[in-house]
Amino acid sequence: MVDASHLPPPPPPPDPQFVLRGTQSAVHALHFHRGDEAQGHPFLFSGCQSGLVHIWSLQTRRPVAILDGHGGQCVTWLHMLPQGQQLLSQGRDLRLCLWDLEEGRNAIVDSVPLENVGFCRSSVLAEAQKPHWMLAIPGKGSDEVQILEMPSKTSVCTLKPEAGAKPGMPMCLGLWQADSGTRPLLLAGYEDGSVALWDVSERKAYSRIACHEEPVMGLDFDPQRARGVSGSAGKALAVWSLDGRALQVCHTQQLTNPGIADLTLRPDGKILATAGWDHRVRVFHWRKMKPLAVLTFHSATVHCVAFAADGLLAAGSKDQRISIWSLYPPKPCDSHPNT
Repeated sequence: MVDASHLPPPPPPPDPQFVLRGTQSAVHALHFHRGDEAQGHPFLFSGCQSGLVHIWSLQTRRPVAILDGHGGQCVTWLHMLPQGQQLLSQGRDLRLCLWDLEEGRNAIVDSVPLENVGFCRSSVLAEAQKPHWMLAIPGKGSDEVQILEMPSKTSVCTLKPEAGAKPGMPMCLGLWQADSGTRPLLLAGYEDGSVALWDVSERKAYSRIACHEEPVMGLDFDPQRARGVSGSAGKALAVWSLDGRALQVCHTQQLTNPGIADLTLRPDGKILATAGWDHRVRVFHWRKMKPLAVLTFHSATVHCVAFAADGLLAAGSKDQRISIWSLYPPKPCDSHPNT
């Protein structure tokens, strides 16, 4: 038997590279954008409980602008479109706003009314060279997803659960398109813990699997490996694969404490990060699902996590702080273009 008293203690968890303060309310959404700064530092967008969107310079570590467009209601989702300097922000005020940030502007140029006050974050499928893009939002019915063609706001379809299925509200959405195909697909996580794969063109759910016993709070998908991951209000991550049109749970990763508020894969497909109700950020090797680190900086629920293209990790918390981490930096030769 090995005498544990002679073993060296495990290394302490790393500290954040730096911390952003000043949101003055809980941080609920994060999104990196490469930006045009001279030294190549990305911008970070954050959305907070009080309805403000902060645009942070990671060079000066201060906001370069603060956007106020959601009437004091919590900002739950942010996404920068690949064409031009256009930002999408979703709020609990039942509005999804499109901002023009070109040449220092910060004006709302359009908005989409949302008819469901649920927790579901929207999703976008867009290409830099194409003026049109697709938007998935929670639908009018509590269990529906609405697909719009943007910027015309033309309704493509409404995705309704098949007869007899009662998955509850959609909780998280992920639009994507396989390299080999032109058909847009949607992954949706539901209140009953299931994940479904939808063919948008056919308005049909190809596959639905039971992943969790609690509502799905976040999901991400790796098209190159045809593998995804979801987290819930429970104590496990579910890793699932896509074989053709069929989803299948292939691994369950038990957690120490319940409650995953958000999760995301790094753009190079090497690392997974999760935001925990237990105030912790957990980092895993994506292919092996090997735990790599538990980041313990925050003093309240971590609501959101985001990766930059250069590998920086940001975490936003109820404690009104955003921690920035540099962990296992990707090598210059690493590439994973399909995530």
